[in-house]
Amino acid sequence: MAITPDQVEAAAARWGVSSTATPVADRLAAYGNLLMRWNARLSLTAIRDEANLIERHLMEGVFAASHHPPAKTALDFGSGTGVPGIPIAICREDIAVTLAESQGKKAAFLREVTRHLGLNTAVHAGRAETLPRASFDAVWIRAVDKSATMLAPAAALVASAGSLCLLGTGIAPQLPSDLALCHWKTLRLPGSSDRVLHIGRREECSTWNT
Repeated sequence: MAITPDQVEAAAARWGVSSTATPVADRLAAYGNLLMRWNARLSLTAIRDEANLIERHLMEGVFAASHHPPAKTALDFGSGTGVPGIPIAICREDIAVTLAESQGKKAAFLREVTRHLGLNTAVHAGRAETLPRASFDAVWIRAVDKSATMLAPAAALVASAGSLCLLGTGIAPQLPSDLALCHWKTLRLPGSSDRVLHIGRREECSTWNT
């Protein structure tokens, strides 16, 4: 079976993100179906059934897009299968998204999604840490191996007045003083007892609508 736009819209209603997802439900479904097809051959993710893929991949990505801080550019640090970067690119065409992924088969998948859906994205087929410092308005990190050790390199890529965005669990992270962000806000993901979105703002917190 294939993921349908109706399934995407139903999930978006449960998550309270219909205004973001409904106009692009067909493209979100197309992304989900591409992921399922590639995953059957290359084992890109352990999530294989449609229901969990919609919840953990599509909806987490749409939730990220719905709560995206002010930005013209964004980096998906260690993008993997493209969450949240691809849903952000689908839902927020005004943001130029870079997908950084060092594993060859996953980078190839990201390039295929970008080509197939005509997204405003660039695929960096290498380690995100090699990108220029302070070069993105928003940097996203989710489910990256040894993510605690990746926080400082990810924060170093955030531009002045930019944001570090973390999809995970627990309390807001502590960063070295030279990379510290001046304000954190935390949003609980709908339907989850432990998964949250942390957003840290580097500067000008007083002007950021929380």
